[in-house]
Amino acid sequence: QVQLVESGGGWVQAGGSLKLSCAASLRTFSSYAMGWYRQTPGKQRELVASISSGGSTNYADSVKGRFTISKDNAKNTVYLQLNNLKPEDTAIYYCNAGRTTILGKVVSYWGQGTQVTVSS
Repeated sequence: QVQLVESGGGWVQAGGSLKLSCAASLRTFSSYAMGWYRQTPGKQRELVASISSGGSTNYADSVKGRFTISKDNAKNTVYLQLNNLKPEDTAIYYCNAGRTTILGKVVSYWGQGTQVTVSS
C-alpha cells in the first residue's frame, strides 16, 4: 500500500521558516510528479508547488520567491522549504504524487497533511 507521510509542520511567527518533508513508499518514486497543496477551512485545496519527474518546478504566484520545492529520489522524499512565512500561509499542507501510466490511467496519491500555523 502506497503511503505518503508528511512532517515538519508547526507553529512559527511571521517572517520565520519551516521545512516540510514527504516520504513516499513508491517503488518508482522518480517517475512521479510531486506536489504540495494547501487547504484552509471552507476553501478548495490549492496547488502551492510542484516538481516534475524531470525536476522542473512550478509555483503558485503567492509563494514565488519564498517557497522552494525539491526532491531526493534516493530517499523517495520531496521537500518544501517555506521562508518569509506570512499569516495567510496558515493551512494544512498536503503532499501529492501523480503519474500517468502507459495505459493512460492517472494515478494519484495523497498524504494525510501537516498543519502550518503562522502568527502575526
